[in-house]
Amino acid sequence: MDPYLASSRRYAEMTYRVSGRSGLKLPAISLGLWHNFGGVDRYRTGRDVVLAAFDHGITHFDLANNYGPPPGSAEETLGALLRNDLAPYRDELIISTKAGYAMWDGPYGDWGSRKNLIASLDQSLRRMGLDYVDIFYHHRPDPNTPLEETMAALAYAISSGRALYVGLSNYPPEQLKRAAALLRGLGTPCLIHQPRYSMLDRTIEHGLLQALEAEGVGCIAFSPLAQGVLTDRYLGGSIPADSRAAGTTGFLRPEHLTAEKIEVVRALNDVALGRGQTLAQLALSWVLRHPGMTSVLIGASRPSQILDGVKAAQAPALTPDLLARIDGLLAPLAPAR
Repeated sequence: MDPYLASSRRYAEMTYRVSGRSGLKLPAISLGLWHNFGGVDRYRTGRDVVLAAFDHGITHFDLANNYGPPPGSAEETLGALLRNDLAPYRDELIISTKAGYAMWDGPYGDWGSRKNLIASLDQSLRRMGLDYVDIFYHHRPDPNTPLEETMAALAYAISSGRALYVGLSNYPPEQLKRAAALLRGLGTPCLIHQPRYSMLDRTIEHGLLQALEAEGVGCIAFSPLAQGVLTDRYLGGSIPADSRAAGTTGFLRPEHLTAEKIEVVRALNDVALGRGQTLAQLALSWVLRHPGMTSVLIGASRPSQILDGVKAAQAPALTPDLLARIDGLLAPLAPAR
């Protein structure tokens, strides 16, 4: 492989947003390494995607200890990319990882105890060959560990030099507020929260976004394309054999693709085409419309998807009339409240 030299224009296209009440800016589009970067995937393809992302101003790469498959291998992939290509640019990168899902046998390899979080972070640092990560997240709330212990462990990750900032993921509003208060008391304010958010899942609009604003915490959305539903893959009404909905494992199931949902997605695609966007670009622009949204995480299996994401961040703002039209199209899918 040819030696990598980053584009001299890498900061010409991307916009950056401050995360909550902090001094840290994140790119509007960040790259998640949940899929396509594991040990079962082709390293060269992952390299092409990551380097294309950085060349277009995507400085934030998001991981977790269990990303793969197998678990841990996405961090190993990024570690190889750092050694081989990105080492000269480390200070330009924001690298995040998480702990909180099962990683090893026994009672200490899961959830949110101090033992689990610090041991997991040490493992992650070894896999990536790093002295520190920029953001360390607790991946999900632990119903059996006192919140005080989990937050103290995150604060220790900062004070011990293993991480620069603390993040939370998948916390409901009231628990988020308690956690943020604890972290402030420990001198380690929560930088950012990572929830699921898309046109097809607006749960965070009912309490969480308001809590994040009140606490001064940034927000970075995952699954903005609803596991691929908000792309052109399913517009024909059939399920491609190589799609995430074709099997019975994973988060997207064939039964989730109802005729009503496909009809709504087609109508949204018409809106996107009217703006000169793809459906995926419209979906990303819609997530980024919210003033409390620091960044949105995309996945990618090829560099062209990176370019689509960058274009979404550059698109003109959605007008109030267009937002109202989109709300009307989504109304039949909204859960009863």
